[in-house]
Amino acid sequence: MGRRMAANLRRAGWTLRTYDLDGSGNCRSPREAARGARFLVTMLPDGRAVRRAVLAALPALERGATVIDMSSSDPADTCALGRKLAARGIAMLDVPVSGAKTAARDGTLTLMAGGDARVLARARPLLAAMGQRIFHLGPLGCGHAAKALNNYLGAAGTIAGFEALLVGRRFGLDAKALVAAINASSGRNSTTERKIPQQVFTGRFASGFRLALMAKDVAIAAKLARRTRVAAPYLAHARRLWRDAARKLRAGADHTEFLHYLERLRPRA
Repeated sequence: MGRRMAANLRRAGWTLRTYDLDGSGNCRSPREAARGARFLVTMLPDGRAVRRAVLAALPALERGATVIDMSSSDPADTCALGRKLAARGIAMLDVPVSGAKTAARDGTLTLMAGGDARVLARARPLLAAMGQRIFHLGPLGCGHAAKALNNYLGAAGTIAGFEALLVGRRFGLDAKALVAAINASSGRNSTTERKIPQQVFTGRFASGFRLALMAKDVAIAAKLARRTRVAAPYLAHARRLWRDAARKLRAGADHTEFLHYLERLRPRA
């Protein structure tokens, strides 16, 4: 995702200093990449990785710079990091993305932004090079909260879509006809429209989004429910299922391989 987003920034005329632990990028460390930067953009697996990267870069960041975390992180961790940066005169935005690798390549991502509106206004030209729609959700942390809730809905839809597929198959329905009928009806969702046709029917199971990351995002959404004292029993159950699947499937499994987890579950008597 990050490499595709960076390519769009280059095409838009931005000068980039980049670093990744895998050795890619044109800098040898986060500090070198951050030197003289107006914006420090992170696109990493989770909030812990973001914190490590930002703190490693912090000595090179000047007052007035802005850190933009485009990862999927815990809002509480984001706010804590934002306070630490603010003490050094550095602003922060949380701007997670939705749209997967294709949208990252095409520059058509949906961006969910949290942070001060004036800081977001300064960052809009940069963000517009990577995303087609930018939604300002509120103060710092709100972008990550929105992303977690969005991914929870995607995760719940994945479970429901895969269960419907398995029940339909067992009943004897033609699976492709079933999915086509659903996609012409009110039950359609991103799983029936994209994941099942593109990943399941083809046998690819390679959407590019790891199951462990989906489990992480659903867990963040569950934390939000607890913090806000909202009873969310379906969310709690979805969290347990994704966490169990992450434990039982192979390391690095694609999130669409959740279907294999469901296939191995024994039905209740």
